[in-house]
Amino acid sequence: MEDVVIAGAGPNGLMLACELALAGIRPLVLERLPEPTEENRANGLVGQVVRLLDRRGLHDRLAGPIGPPAPAFVFGAMRLDLTLPERNSLHILGVPQRRVAAMLADRAAELGVEIRRGHEVTGLVQDADAVTLDLTGPDGPGRLTTRYVVGADGGRSITRKLAGIGFPGVTEDRTLSLTANATVPAEFVDPASGGLKVPGHGVIPPFFHYRTETGLFVYAPFPTGPLVTTVEWTDAEEPADEPAMTLEDQRASIERVLGFALPIGPPEGDGPHLLRRLRGRNTRLADRFRDGRVLLVGDAAHVHSAIGGPGLNLGLQDAVGLGWKLAAELHGWAPAGLLDTYESERRPVAERVVMHTQAQSALIAPGRDVTALRELFGELLRLPSTVQHVADLMSGADVRYEPGTDHPLDGRWAPDLVLADGTRLAELTRTARPLLLDFTGSLGEELRGWTERVDLVSGQAEVDATALLIRPDGYVAWASGSAEPDDAERKALRAALERWFGAAVDM
Repeated sequence: MEDVVIAGAGPNGLMLACELALAGIRPLVLERLPEPTEENRANGLVGQVVRLLDRRGLHDRLAGPIGPPAPAFVFGAMRLDLTLPERNSLHILGVPQRRVAAMLADRAAELGVEIRRGHEVTGLVQDADAVTLDLTGPDGPGRLTTRYVVGADGGRSITRKLAGIGFPGVTEDRTLSLTANATVPAEFVDPASGGLKVPGHGVIPPFFHYRTETGLFVYAPFPTGPLVTTVEWTDAEEPADEPAMTLEDQRASIERVLGFALPIGPPEGDGPHLLRRLRGRNTRLADRFRDGRVLLVGDAAHVHSAIGGPGLNLGLQDAVGLGWKLAAELHGWAPAGLLDTYESERRPVAERVVMHTQAQSALIAPGRDVTALRELFGELLRLPSTVQHVADLMSGADVRYEPGTDHPLDGRWAPDLVLADGTRLAELTRTARPLLLDFTGSLGEELRGWTERVDLVSGQAEVDATALLIRPDGYVAWASGSAEPDDAERKALRAALERWFGAAVDM
């Protein structure tokens, strides 16, 4: 019997596989596609997920050392000046999704994870002790049993459907989005900004969502080649037999949106090159993220507009939030209810992503009333406090799980601290083990009974705390600001250790 079967070898499924392997569980990953897809569903990572990859040593594999937060971003096709607020938490990593998936596949292989490509789940029956899966694969039908199965198989998740988990929501079919790799004549490129000089519009900044009364235009000059996207609103029904998209379709859409015939040409290089037409927009949230021994992560649990790039930020953190809890359950030391906190913590985060992507979609729609709303919203985005709020929402820095104390860091993402000896927190978290940072030098005794599960690190750091208990997913489970924690704080620390990491073991 397998311990865990993960259906889906996309970034979310592979990240979960890596997390389980770090925790001593060897999952089996099943992927219906015989080879990794060349389709690129995202062009970068936005938000806390960039720091998360850094804390697993994975950022270096993609782009070297992590850099500073972004100086600007967009919200609803409006500029976010991230130099205005006191604190900027919004990181961006411009790496295509297929590179992220390839890196995670390599990492999973290093950790001993087995990935079976060309295998698809076709049946699922669970009881109190196990899940039985029917499969199809290169050698025909098969069957296996597993203690848990995780659906990481996308918005059309077979796992979710076979488990009988509903997926309510709405489908908005008025939008038509065209995206193409294309070249732009040099005379239209602004050398100062890298954006486009478009008659009647001035300079459209690179990567900026530029709204007009007829649609949206984005020019993204990625190192692998420029990407041009348009979004239009239409009441026309999708043709029954719609031909494949062409570059001429993209040219025509650009002219409708900008009122100017931008002479884009075929892309350079060997590719793969993107030429994609998408109709409509889905916003759906699973009835539940867990049904007995079946769990969902990423798009299998929630789908939403891609505006603002929140998908991998949400999905990869789902995977990391689930991994250590599922491993604890399998190892037998999980406290009662630990696995249920996966949904109670991650569902509200998904709901906020759904909220802000729907709000952004409303802000980019055509119409004079929307234009007036954008004018008002633009005034608000000149206020540092508003920019701070929106940036934290976009990055996920506003997430706070249920705290156990009144310390302001309890329940939040642990700050990117550096110890006095130069060691970064990101270097201490690569093993995905719980961590007690003790800057008082007096809490080692409280850790007795948990030393096999929780690492202790002493030292000093510039941080608004004297001790932090950090979960494997990077969130603070207990914090103190006392130079010498009193009996009540020590009791609260032991309660947090029991709450998240099980009963103490007699030494």
